[in-house]
Amino acid sequence: MKATYTKDAPEAIGPYSQGVIVNNLFFSSGQIPLKPNGELVTGDIEAQVHQVFANLKAVLESAGASLKTVVKTTVFIRRMADFPKVNEVYASYFSDHRPARSCVEVSGLPKDVDVEIEVIALVKE
Repeated sequence: MKATYTKDAPEAIGPYSQGVIVNNLFFSSGQIPLKPNGELVTGDIEAQVHQVFANLKAVLESAGASLKTVVKTTVFIRRMADFPKVNEVYASYFSDHRPARSCVEVSGLPKDVDVEIEVIALVKE
């Protein structure tokens, strides 16, 4: 198992890594709308999801993976009413490639954000 790190995504805010590689699979930690400099993206859910994807792309690249090699995502949202907007932004990142996905409503997320996404991806060999 190998932990990954990039300065192009926010530092872990707890005792965990941005992601780990096991064999040819990358498992990301959940990414929230936090910029690498520690600034929180607040406001509309679309802006938050775009920041989450910027973070996901950075941690995927640091592991030798990409959005095109993602096989599974898990989306956590605070309000299921935001699902259509989250889904619209999500679809813009996965237009042709459609990984498996779960989406659940949760009562709270770190730093009181509205969305968190984690991925599992194949690492390019």
